Amino acid sequence: MADENREAKTAAPSTENRTASRQYAMAMELPFLFVIAVLVGGGAGYFVDRWLHTRPIFLLIFGLVGFAAGLREVLRRVSASGD
Repeated sequence: MADENREAKTAAPSTENRTASRQYAMAMELPFLFVIAVLVGGGAGYFVDRWLHTRPIFLLIFGLVGFAAGLREVLRRVSASGD
């Protein structure tokens, strides 16, 4: 009887620790994901502007698209983790 209670008590913290670790990992990953999406979009716009010899309009447009894509991905991952 005592062994069963000991096993039940040790099983619960490991599940809680796993959940906390996943939440911590996601909290560390999401800012990088967002920034990388903006940098990729802005970088693509920068190179298109240099290729077409235009003012930085494509940098702005692609940067905003990267911002929207990064925000969408962050929201998708946060909502999926709540399920």
